[in-house]
Amino acid sequence: MEGSFVRTGELLFQIDPRPFQAALDQSQGRLAQAEGQLAQARAQLVEAEAQVSVAQANQRRVQLDVDRYTPLAQQQAITQQDLDNATQNNMAAKAQTQAAGAQVETDKAQIIAASAAVEAAKAAVETAKIDLGFTRLTSPIDGVPGIALQQVGALVSPASGPITTVSTLDPIKVYFTASEQEYLEYTRRFRTREELQAANNQLELELILADGTTYPHKGKFYFANRQVDVRTGAIQLAGLFPNPNNTLRPGQYGRVRAATQVQPGALLVPQQAVIDLQGTHQLAVVDSANHVLIRTVNLGDTLGHDWIVRDGVKPGERVIVEGLQKVRQGMLVSPKPFEAR
Repeated sequence: MEGSFVRTGELLFQIDPRPFQAALDQSQGRLAQAEGQLAQARAQLVEAEAQVSVAQANQRRVQLDVDRYTPLAQQQAITQQDLDNATQNNMAAKAQTQAAGAQVETDKAQIIAASAAVEAAKAAVETAKIDLGFTRLTSPIDGVPGIALQQVGALVSPASGPITTVSTLDPIKVYFTASEQEYLEYTRRFRTREELQAANNQLELELILADGTTYPHKGKFYFANRQVDVRTGAIQLAGLFPNPNNTLRPGQYGRVRAATQVQPGALLVPQQAVIDLQGTHQLAVVDSANHVLIRTVNLGDTLGHDWIVRDGVKPGERVIVEGLQKVRQGMLVSPKPFEAR
């Protein structure tokens, strides 16, 4: 597994699932018990509501007796004892109705409590399922896992730290930096964000590996970081490079280059011909009489081993590339053609 390619969802590690399975079984049992109690409470509510209906019907019947016996007792058509019995029966029926209604409210409260217990038991079952699922450590992405930091038989817990790290290698992100000045110069060429985005999408990135070779696959611009590093004055950029053979690995070093601007007819001079004097760039030019002229020049970007010269020399003029430490202003020299190595 270590160092080999894995797919999303592929099993990497297995934690002993038995205690978590037991916890899940226990939670499911409690859920079944809670659901049984809820069903019982609902049945009791149905029975209590039926008793209320019976009590209310009985109370209405005895109330009719009271209403009928009252005028008859006044006319002495029935005895006072018959009226008293009907009145007592009516009072008893009202009490039974109230008691049945109180039982209904009690059963409703029991249903609410049982429903809450069911929901709590369901949550416990879901938690137990999640805990059991965590016993299977699978790869969240397609990639290559690193060295396993835990071995078979190791005791692990949430505080144990990572067991391994899986890195996406195809495509792979390559981070590089550009100076704040380069970033501003590039972005100011575009009037709208849409134009900038379109230009970024068309950029082709080249990767120069640590051994000096050029990576065979071209990359695409991915994103620019949200801020400039105040310590270096540079902004971090990222590109995506295809990596079908997993040649590139996290932590490798390389240099990224891209053609961000085309300048037709640019004047180039070898980098070693440039004299850097406290931030001022100079070139040693040989005139038609083979005399040395030291000129201050304005340089642009680099292209390979050459500088782009914006002004200070003209096309066709000869510049000294080797032996700069020996020449002086006005010196007569015997120039020879430069052969790049």
